[in-house]
Amino acid sequence: MTNHTTHATISVTVDVVLFCMYNASLHILLIERKYPPFAGAWALPGGFVEADETLAQAARRELFEETNVSDLYVEQFYTFGDPGRDPRRQNVSVAHIGLCRTPPQLATSDETPQVQWHPLTQLPPVLAFDHQQIIAMAHTRLRAQLEYTPIAFALLPTQFTLADVHHVYQQILGESLDFATFQRALTAAGVLIAANDQSQPHFHIDPSLNDGQFVFRWRDARQPIA
Repeated sequence: MTNHTTHATISVTVDVVLFCMYNASLHILLIERKYPPFAGAWALPGGFVEADETLAQAARRELFEETNVSDLYVEQFYTFGDPGRDPRRQNVSVAHIGLCRTPPQLATSDETPQVQWHPLTQLPPVLAFDHQQIIAMAHTRLRAQLEYTPIAFALLPTQFTLADVHHVYQQILGESLDFATFQRALTAAGVLIAANDQSQPHFHIDPSLNDGQFVFRWRDARQPIA
């Protein structure tokens, strides 16, 4: 029989991997930690969940308190709970992916001396806790969703060109895609509506699009290996 009195108290935290297109490349928002553990190290925005809030509320609150960023798309994607991931105590972190269309106005806080965008391909060599692993898994999840969700469009303005979409997909995937093939596949997906008030062809996503209706075979546009 299990002795419940011996169970360790486990804290619950949230971490947010916030992706944004910044200076034409995919970036992640990081904060500098002021206090131990890992004082002075770069880390993801996040913190402890309060007793009276949901996980999503905690993720949004911590993101706002530490960076001044609010009103963004945020979704849960994985739970990290390896013993020893936090030297203070055993805790479980529910990680979230956040996406923003344009870089929001940032601000520091009492706990975050610096808040900066970092290119996904040039992250600091050492991050606090297991945040390197969290970011890697968030990137994998983002790439996996490209064929069956319009998640990449949350990184674009509400109106965009086909070249804009092509560039965002290449940034997320980290590989080249043939533009002509990409354009044909995206058009065939039937999810774009032309915005006729622009001199250059612009589009927006069909607002009636429901879950399960987005299928985009971008793999057909992969450049052949020389």
